[in-house]
Amino acid sequence: MNHIQNAATAHDEPVIQTRKLNLWYGDFQALYDINLNIRKGIITSLIGPSGCGKSTFLRSVNRINERLGYVRIEGSIDVMKQNVYAPEVELVQVRKQIGMVFQRPNPLPISIRDNVLFGHNLHNRDQKTSRSEQDDIMEAALRQVLLWDKVKDRLNHKGTSLSLEEQQKLCIARLIPVKPALLLMDEPCSALDPKGTEAVEELIWELRGDYSILIVTHNMAQARRASEECIFMLMGKVVEHTSTEQMFVTPKQQQTADYIEGRYG
Repeated sequence: MNHIQNAATAHDEPVIQTRKLNLWYGDFQALYDINLNIRKGIITSLIGPSGCGKSTFLRSVNRINERLGYVRIEGSIDVMKQNVYAPEVELVQVRKQIGMVFQRPNPLPISIRDNVLFGHNLHNRDQKTSRSEQDDIMEAALRQVLLWDKVKDRLNHKGTSLSLEEQQKLCIARLIPVKPALLLMDEPCSALDPKGTEAVEELIWELRGDYSILIVTHNMAQARRASEECIFMLMGKVVEHTSTEQMFVTPKQQQTADYIEGRYG
């Protein structure tokens, strides 16, 4: 349990680097001494049984947890070499650098067009962007998430009118104009049917390289298909971090093998 297999090497630039990260919900400790280097420009999956700390870790990276008054955090989380909990760091800049996709799609009850431009307009309130420039930004984002051809004739329809798969793609499109360095995805396919899951997985794979992606999933097949490195967590601790292929073929830790083979969790 104490042996952290960290796949990053000295020449790999981390997008996320944590040191001695501990987190408590009241008196309950949810994360224990998390030391991770998560590499830039790849897809990393985070697996482990329910309650092991996966979502807690994800929500600590973009400071969602701090909204809860009973959460206490020690240690450091650097994103692109900047400690996101440093006193001088503004929350709005953290959210601009770090996009979040949730389990269930959460499009706003406004038009598809306005959904895509929502974050862009929020972060660029002091700069005038012409209607034509906004249209170009919107179209580029919808094309990148493979949604443009489906919605180009109904851009004034509400985002909530789309299918769940399309809503999740729209939520990802909403992040793109803000140009985040990092995309966090918390079970992004859990509300989707198999066809929708396949479509979103393909999209995630298309986005790698342009973005660094950290995805929490309970789906072992998804982790194996849709990530390049994998982190296994158990009871608030990192057990193993290695290439996805090695994790599933020759895991170094017995607890990892037990979980992958379905002996618990």
